[in-house]
Amino acid sequence: MFLRFIQLHVLCACGVVGLACGSVESVTPIDVPVVRESLVHDIELPLETRLVEAAVPRRSTLASLFNDHSLADETVALVEAVRGVFDPRRLRVGHPYRMLFGQEKGELRRFEYHIDEDEFLRVVPDSSGYVAKLVPYVKETMEVSTRGKIDATNNSLVAALDAGGESVLLAVQMAEVFSGEIDFNNDLRRGDNFEVIFEKVYREDEFSSYGDVLAATFVNDGRRVQAFRFHVPGETEAQYFDENGRSMKRLFLRSPFRFEPRVTSRFSYRRVHPVLGGVLPHLGVDYGAPTGTPVIAVANGTVVSVGMSGGSGNMVRLRHTNGYETYYLHLSAFAKGVRQGGRVTQGQVIGRVGSTGLATGPHLDYRMRKNGEFVNPLLEHRNLPPGDPVPDEHMEFFDLYRDSALERLGATIVAESALALTQ
Repeated sequence: MFLRFIQLHVLCACGVVGLACGSVESVTPIDVPVVRESLVHDIELPLETRLVEAAVPRRSTLASLFNDHSLADETVALVEAVRGVFDPRRLRVGHPYRMLFGQEKGELRRFEYHIDEDEFLRVVPDSSGYVAKLVPYVKETMEVSTRGKIDATNNSLVAALDAGGESVLLAVQMAEVFSGEIDFNNDLRRGDNFEVIFEKVYREDEFSSYGDVLAATFVNDGRRVQAFRFHVPGETEAQYFDENGRSMKRLFLRSPFRFEPRVTSRFSYRRVHPVLGGVLPHLGVDYGAPTGTPVIAVANGTVVSVGMSGGSGNMVRLRHTNGYETYYLHLSAFAKGVRQGGRVTQGQVIGRVGSTGLATGPHLDYRMRKNGEFVNPLLEHRNLPPGDPVPDEHMEFFDLYRDSALERLGATIVAESALALTQ
């Protein structure tokens, strides 16, 4: 099977897997890691075959790829076969491919190219030349659970999940689930703990991606917050609700980031300005983050302005319902499609952290205004109403789902406690 690609701009090379029949030849493209793996289960290596596995090198076309493997006489026929099901211009650097050759005559017996997480391209010879088709990967979704704790060693949700063998991608999903209740940039405390049930998607028996978070409990500073994924009949998509059926979604997110940045300066009327000096009001909250960190809209809204604004640097100003406006200052860049008069949705990337204008370093100055007056975003969030609850006519069904999820979470705790006693 092909090596899975995790969307973190990292390519990992696997170790060589020995094969009982045939030989395996590795090809090392310039500046591209080699992909070495066993064959897909439906490929049976006949005796006297040769398998080549590699990744698409830079400046390659499909034609040059075949030419590089001594298939010049077959290139036209191969490309034409592929063209019927797949645009050769979609060939991507770093994506794995493999070729199976006859050992004696060197004829191509099979070519496969990884397109994405859902399908791959397969080309095989037939009586008329070659035939190509797109083949879906065999996928399986499994329900799993894990627990974690925020402490001196694991002082973030990412670190706590990593200690349990899970990745930052799951942490981002959990942060989004609890975004209306917990600011993971500012609210975490030592001793916080969590339990979560979620889906893992496996492709050809290897982990491919995370599915949905199904249920989770997070104890933050002694306060227990629970979330359950529930699809209200008649709605277009599932939502998250607390144990009483109240929506986890709020009019505003707690933070203009999906994860990690820290508060470096709070809302204050008596802050000493770091550039101008003197005591000047700071009518927002500063988040320290590396240049380029995505900044998201905290609520649905209309773009009032986008552009350079004096000491505020590159700034996006949004207008929301109920008399609210939000401001995002010192950006290094604006997201594509964000323009004056346009609409944005909650959680949409609107720009990137920078240090434009009067700034001592990369950060976001996030501000909120209500009915013409600036307010403290960290405090104002408490006054914002939640979304719609589970309708009364569906509460019985929701209660059954919630109780089932709680039993599964409880089973995880019991199992882990029993394991600890045996160690």
